[in-house]
Amino acid sequence: MNKARRISIEKITDTLQTLKSDIESIQSEEQDAYDNLPESFQNGERGDRMQEAIDNLDDALTLIDEAVTALTLAAE
Repeated sequence: MNKARRISIEKITDTLQTLKSDIESIQSEEQDAYDNLPESFQNGERGDRMQEAIDNLDDALTLIDEAVTALTLAAE
């Protein structure tokens, strides 16, 4: 791989890391909101939707980590 493509991959990786940080912040805020709900809401539909969103954000973070790893290996 030539230098220009490596630099492009590095920029993409940096962008993904920034997006990961943003998603982590959102996930943390959603987790805090869920944790502060009364137990009756946590066990209800609203709590279920919030927990599903938290789980989906966690999945997105895992996928970003996998993408960063794959890009890093590609640029070697």
